[in-house]
Amino acid sequence: MSLGNDQRSDTPAVPETDMRKMAAAGVLLLIPVVALLWVSIYAQEGPELFGFPFFFWYQFAWVFLCSAMTWGAYLLTLSARKPR
Repeated sequence: MSLGNDQRSDTPAVPETDMRKMAAAGVLLLIPVVALLWVSIYAQEGPELFGFPFFFWYQFAWVFLCSAMTWGAYLLTLSARKPR
């Protein structure tokens, strides 16, 4: 065995990636983080929705919004890495 030999494994190469789609996926993942860490947006009682203060229904709505954005980011990532 010599130190100069570079034996590559048989693992498949990483496919080409569309960086614009990957950036869009990153933005989709960043939106819920910013929306939920920016406390001054939702640190209030009004307006109420079905008797629930804004604080609670805002955070509950983000459960579904975050799921949708994560799914969208996943789909963007899959489409960005398809072989051309």
